[in-house]
Amino acid sequence: MRANIAGVMTTLERLDEDVAELADASVWALSDAETVECMHSIHRASEALMTVQLQLVHQAEIRGLPAEHKFKHLASWLRAELRIDPTPAREMAERSRMLECWPRLRQAVLDGHTDIRQAEVIASALSQIPETVNEVAPEVSAQEIVDKAERMLIGMAGDFPAYQLRRLGQRILDHVAPEIAERAEELALERQEARARQQRGFTLSLPRDGLVHLTGALTVEDAATVKAALEPLCRPCPADDRTPAQQRADALVDVCQLALRTGDLPSHGGEPPQLSVTVAYDSLTQQVGIGTLDNGERLSAEAIRRLACDARILPYVLGGAGQVLDAGRSSRTATGPLRRAVLLRDGGCAFPGCDAQARWAKIHHIIHWFNGGTTDLPNLVALCGRHHVLMHDPSWGWQVRMGADGLPEFIPPTWVDPQQVPQRNQFHPRK
Repeated sequence: MRANIAGVMTTLERLDEDVAELADASVWALSDAETVECMHSIHRASEALMTVQLQLVHQAEIRGLPAEHKFKHLASWLRAELRIDPTPAREMAERSRMLECWPRLRQAVLDGHTDIRQAEVIASALSQIPETVNEVAPEVSAQEIVDKAERMLIGMAGDFPAYQLRRLGQRILDHVAPEIAERAEELALERQEARARQQRGFTLSLPRDGLVHLTGALTVEDAATVKAALEPLCRPCPADDRTPAQQRADALVDVCQLALRTGDLPSHGGEPPQLSVTVAYDSLTQQVGIGTLDNGERLSAEAIRRLACDARILPYVLGGAGQVLDAGRSSRTATGPLRRAVLLRDGGCAFPGCDAQARWAKIHHIIHWFNGGTTDLPNLVALCGRHHVLMHDPSWGWQVRMGADGLPEFIPPTWVDPQQVPQRNQFHPRK
């Protein structure tokens, strides 16, 4: 035994030396074929090394090393011992237990037939088979089906990455036990949906550096509903430099703002859902300053002006001593017949070339409401969420005004058109 232990330590020492030598090698001298071959070889070796590490992690757990070092959980011990983040520590702990339960999968990783992630999704699919089979067909040997499924999924791992193996694993009974597959799938889906309903959730983090992080999980059914609402607002369009993730974020906000505008949401504190903003006001410059939301978060003056165009906001303008100078003009937002008139006139987003429809439009004050602009038809223009944000960005350079015929027109910056010829949206038909 001591000789074997000495062999392990010697091998590790030699491995350290070999890796150091490899890291110092001139990989630029490799041919294209050699580069790809080396990449595959190192990937297989790293997965095999990870498997050995997971075996060591399992040994640490069964020997009680975490408890011996006063840790309640294996993952927290790994975090401290290896100085790694919580997520990889938790994954390492879970994977060590998984490989211990499925020795054939562990050997498949060591032999290079699967990687750790593939083994993980295969194990997840296999672990659900016995309970399902025992319920729908107790006369059938669940272990035989599991063995067939394991061999088949390991064989598929050479052709499919983990995310595709997961979907294949969900239908593996179609291949290894077709006579019970339909009944088993129905039962498995019912259980999966019940678990998903229990595990669903949505959280918003505290703001950090101007961002609030969203985390959560939806059931497949609920996710389909959300995607159906967001995808029409995420269509590619010319000159849209947003990433797909930015498009989805903007679409989520647009959907929520549409819900606020409908007036169908339940009341909150006896009032319709709304934002409350406290705004600093400089009587010398007659300009608004930084605003404070009712949750204490701060917004720039530009953000406040943008929100004031078409959000349900109650602005309170305070003097230097905190006295209320203005509790908001009742006609600030364009609602009812006035909003319908703006949308009827503009047909949708009025910015040149934009095809956003009227239902998604925000009503923008050409002269900002905070600067004394009136809430009447000649001072209002319909804009989609993206162009509304851009029109409030001074660096963007576009200006909007009402033409002599009562229709909005946009003045491009000189870097777009040195002549600054006014442009109009020709997409939406005029009523």
